[in-house]
Amino acid sequence: MSYIKMPILEESGFAVVDSYNQSADPREWENLVYVDWKSSGDTRFAPLASAYGDMECDGFWNHTPPKTDKDGVWVTENVEIAPLLTDRAQEVGANIGRCRVIELQPNTYADSIFNLHRDDNNRLNPEGTGWIVRSFYNLTDNPDSVMILREDRDDPATEVRVPLPAGTQVVIDTQRLYHAVWHPGNEPRYCLITSYESGPNLQKWIDSRNPVTSIESPYMDPAVIDAGNTDAIRRRAEREAARLGSTDTGAAESGSMGTEVLSEA
Repeated sequence: MSYIKMPILEESGFAVVDSYNQSADPREWENLVYVDWKSSGDTRFAPLASAYGDMECDGFWNHTPPKTDKDGVWVTENVEIAPLLTDRAQEVGANIGRCRVIELQPNTYADSIFNLHRDDNNRLNPEGTGWIVRSFYNLTDNPDSVMILREDRDDPATEVRVPLPAGTQVVIDTQRLYHAVWHPGNEPRYCLITSYESGPNLQKWIDSRNPVTSIESPYMDPAVIDAGNTDAIRRRAEREAARLGSTDTGAAESGSMGTEVLSEA
């Protein structure tokens, strides 16, 4: 038995759909309650839906009782501050897990490549049910920023760069694709991120918004790409060496093997 997945994401792993006129909406994200939760980069998050409705952003499986990233419970305080963003998430009609606004501070291309990651969306998700994917709805106007997607984390030939002006929406299988945002601006970027269960409702919503599953990435100097990629690979190697050194030290002190701890945003 396997999971229910959507054919539209099979080819490239993502679909860019029609944008909203975000400039016509109030800037609800400015008044939300944020928690200091780190993802890929210097970030904070404002939860709209969490595992059990608390003001926190932990993985749903790290609760008692644990559950998969579905059936999120709305966080009353933030939902009351941002009813329009809540409606944006709910209009899809699919089962929602985590739903939150991310605040990302400016970074470099090398930073974003260093932070490329895949999400652990489907832990505890029963086979035969819908595969969890994520929607990204850009709130601030960041036309020079891009969502970077790669099939192979270390291979820039697999890279797609999705521009992020206000209102941009993209649905991504983030457990398949490595992803991170390069945000070279002077102020934070804000984006609504929602976990959805794949199925007829999400497929219908995507189909109704003129989905595009292949785009031409904005031009980048190949030398900049190569330099950023090289720097990111070096930094990952240094991080892994430091982790292994710390693990070895702990194992020597305790007389046991160290255990890698995986975190998920």
